[in-house]
Amino acid sequence: MKTTRKEFILVAEDDADDRYLMQTAFHEKGYTEKIEFVENGVELLKFLESVANAEYPGFILLDLNMPKKDGREALKEIKQHPVFKKIPVIVFTTTKNDTEIKRCYELGANTYIVKPTSFESLLNVVEEIRSYWFRVASIPA
Repeated sequence: MKTTRKEFILVAEDDADDRYLMQTAFHEKGYTEKIEFVENGVELLKFLESVANAEYPGFILLDLNMPKKDGREALKEIKQHPVFKKIPVIVFTTTKNDTEIKRCYELGANTYIVKPTSFESLLNVVEEIRSYWFRVASIPA
């Protein structure tokens, strides 16, 4: 079966409060896309493997600082995979330093966003991310 891109979002985030805020932000913006959550890099890769023969997310929001397998390790594995490497990965983290940003781009990140500190800012970031990756960007099938 051919793998296709679907308009659902995969969020890798270990913090329950951040998951709730993200889900609330997408809901408040009126988005109906399905959001799948995983709590670490191991779960992220297992999830992608479980849907590999059917569909993959429109994009992945990836926290860097997670248990079991952190975001850097997961990013590296995704971008080395023959199919998963096509999935846009947006690093979405509190880590803000030039060395880390550079490292993530070298590992294949498509975008690096520092998590906003207010809910209002999160709403704006959610709107921008979704608009760009679902409406503007051209991504291979």
